Amino acid sequence: MRIGIAVFSCALLLSQGALAREPQKSSADFATDAITKGDSRKGAQADKAQDAKPARALTNDEIAAMIKTRLAEIRKNRAARLADERTKAAAELSERTEHWSYDGESGPEKWGKRNPAWATCASGKRQSPIDIRDGIKVDLEPVMFDYLPSRFNVLDNGHTVQVNVGSGNSITLTGRKYELEHFHFHRPSEEKINGRGTEMVAHLVHKDGDGRIAVVAVLIDSGAAHGLIQTVWNNLPLEKNEPLAPISTIDINQLLPQRRDYYTYMGSLTTPPCSEGVLWIVMKETIQASPQQIAIFGKLYPMNARPVQDASGRLIKESN
Repeated sequence: MRIGIAVFSCALLLSQGALAREPQKSSADFATDAITKGDSRKGAQADKAQDAKPARALTNDEIAAMIKTRLAEIRKNRAARLADERTKAAAELSERTEHWSYDGESGPEKWGKRNPAWATCASGKRQSPIDIRDGIKVDLEPVMFDYLPSRFNVLDNGHTVQVNVGSGNSITLTGRKYELEHFHFHRPSEEKINGRGTEMVAHLVHKDGDGRIAVVAVLIDSGAAHGLIQTVWNNLPLEKNEPLAPISTIDINQLLPQRRDYYTYMGSLTTPPCSEGVLWIVMKETIQASPQQIAIFGKLYPMNARPVQDASGRLIKESN
């Protein structure tokens, strides 16, 4: 019993010692604590009141500005999308329309539908080539050929072999002068005379000062080798659309037959865009190229001739 009382007394004394060592708050300290707690409660209440306060209504000008900005963004995005679509469509149209050939979906029967600019290929009434029949024999003025030895370059343009020549070569007919721009080849001949075609044809393309076109067509049969044609073949470029310009010259008179009788009629270009209003001069006499020379062109272009078109009652004149 005495032991228990002693333990209790020791515990009490220790507790009182701890309380004595702890700093005691004054009445002012208690007052400060009360004020601090009160301020904290008021701050929290103020924050809640501020959060609960409704947002300020936008003015009409602010709403209009927001709408204007949004519409501008929509227009910008739409314009960018349309630009992308137009670019893609243009690329597809370019790929679809710029390519034409002599067979299949890009062949002559489709030219007029592949590009609006080529509509004349389908709708024209004075198209070329034609099968020349029943020409009216008249005293036609002779064609005055003024060809000189000239520098040249050879171009494989993807449709034919084209030979571009220097200036100074021309023909004169009915008082009008046409400058030679180039000549090219087709296999087989595009023109027919009384239903007969030939192995190849050379087209000599001329243009006058007003842009009017005159084409001289020289039909080529198989026979002896031709010197000028061999010179052209010797200078064929290795790549398409990359002209090869040798240092030599050619005399274009060698492409003409000995006799200069001809047929003439009004027609068109025989390739897109098939423009009409072209004066055609088809030589009645043929020239020759060897089978080997014809075969060389055939390896490049086995067939690059447009089918004959309806003559549509056109007047065809034939020199006596």
